[in-house]
Amino acid sequence: RAEAPALPGGRGLVVVANQGSGARTGTRPDRSDEVHGVLPEAEVVMSDGPDGQPLEKVLEAAAERARELGGALGVLGGDGTVNAAAGVAARYGLPLAVLPGGTLNHFAYDLGVETVAAAARAVETGEAVAVDLARFRTEPHKQGQNFLNTFSVGVYPELVRIRERWAGRIGAWPAGVLAAWEVLRSAEPLSVLINGRQREVWLLFVGNCQYRGLGFAPVRRHDLADGVLDVRVVHGGRLARTRLLAAALMGTPRSSPVLGEARLRRLRIGGLPNGATVAFDGEVANVRGELTLEKDLEALTVYRLLPD
Repeated sequence: RAEAPALPGGRGLVVVANQGSGARTGTRPDRSDEVHGVLPEAEVVMSDGPDGQPLEKVLEAAAERARELGGALGVLGGDGTVNAAAGVAARYGLPLAVLPGGTLNHFAYDLGVETVAAAARAVETGEAVAVDLARFRTEPHKQGQNFLNTFSVGVYPELVRIRERWAGRIGAWPAGVLAAWEVLRSAEPLSVLINGRQREVWLLFVGNCQYRGLGFAPVRRHDLADGVLDVRVVHGGRLARTRLLAAALMGTPRSSPVLGEARLRRLRIGGLPNGATVAFDGEVANVRGELTLEKDLEALTVYRLLPD
């Protein structure tokens, strides 16, 4: 549990709404109506307004306004938009209201906020919890990029994309097998340093808090403040591809010798080529030099309904 102001009707809440989230094609909905339908007194700012300001600047201005009002910062969008808002809220010491409204809403759903109406009820009653933030940074820099859900190097983003495309049609487990087959039959392992040790890997997955589900493609969390990084590595090497595909087919990836798992507070990744691509919370970035991944424990206050 964490302290957060109760904001009846959303008074004092400043919501940044991503007009494009959740709408791949067709006419974009009026997201201010979506917010005002459940929080009529909230202030709503569009992140892609006519002045063309970057999302970060819109969030900074919204946070300033929320601090003046003694209220909270809100965000309506998917995981990438929520990631940006979380960093700003933490810097300003503001609670964050997450209104799920993107194509992917993994953080909101793991938090237990599956609808905009549920988020609104928590805002009005002032129910909130403290959650961990994870981040990756290049040495020797102290600041870095936050991630709320996952960080990965290698084939993980493509594996998840294929799994989610098929899960609704054939089920989660068959979709995971199909994804493993599609990705691993053509992938090549990467050579990286993991905490100073040379490894050949197909993917390196790091979750902010422990995930449940298939060993090399976990899907959900039940505790967003457990203090750990959930590290999973799919090793390359002789017969690794065959062994991993067999484990996926049998539904026993955790027992496969090519899968390594650990729960850590800190992780160093080196040996990546300059400009290597990493993925985090549905976004991608190019990095240079050695990376350090670490946790800020209970660094962010977020609204959510608490159990009775």
